[in-house]
Amino acid sequence: MLETLKNFFDIILHIDIHLQQWVTDYRTWTYLLLFTIVFMETGFVVTPFLPGDSMLFAAGTVAAMDGEPLSIMILVPLLTFAAFLGDTVNYFTGRYLGQAVYEKNYRLIKREYLDKTHAFYEKHGGKTIIIARFMPIIRTFAPFVAGIGTMTYKRFTSFNIIGGFLWVASFCIAGYFFGNIPLVKNNFTIVILVIIFISLMPMIIAFLQKYLNKNKVT
Repeated sequence: MLETLKNFFDIILHIDIHLQQWVTDYRTWTYLLLFTIVFMETGFVVTPFLPGDSMLFAAGTVAAMDGEPLSIMILVPLLTFAAFLGDTVNYFTGRYLGQAVYEKNYRLIKREYLDKTHAFYEKHGGKTIIIARFMPIIRTFAPFVAGIGTMTYKRFTSFNIIGGFLWVASFCIAGYFFGNIPLVKNNFTIVILVIIFISLMPMIIAFLQKYLNKNKVT
């Protein structure tokens, strides 16, 4: 178990190196691998731990390398479709199974995450689907909660398309133009940690606000 966790964190922190190795080993099949990861992170409510932001940034970085081992013109539309498809599956999972899941606190689907996402959804409405794309964990649970609620699929789809494109395009293009700058390339692990930290900032702020408010009351 510890070895598995160690390998997982090694992939996250050195995603650029692993991605280059995947391209060498699997060539064009790498697109399918990236598609699958994005789809699973957004489509399966039990896999919010899969890399999203950092992997997209690394994919853009690899696409800008000499010889263009990956094409940015393929990455953006392909992974946008993976994100769209993932959220769609998640939405209908919430629509048909969500209420039963919500009433129980499953080990892999924590009620706490569902409650936080629901509160975020109540505050921001349909825009949650777009905003949540840039927030790990909430990104995975937002379409599930939308499916449980009253949002129609037609309305959900418009937010899904916009959010998926903005998320994929922004990180892939950022990696494409900035990932190979010497300062970034030589400190890629630090850059990945910064991306993860910034992505988690809204959740950290919300936790601190809740903690401070709780202390004020007591």
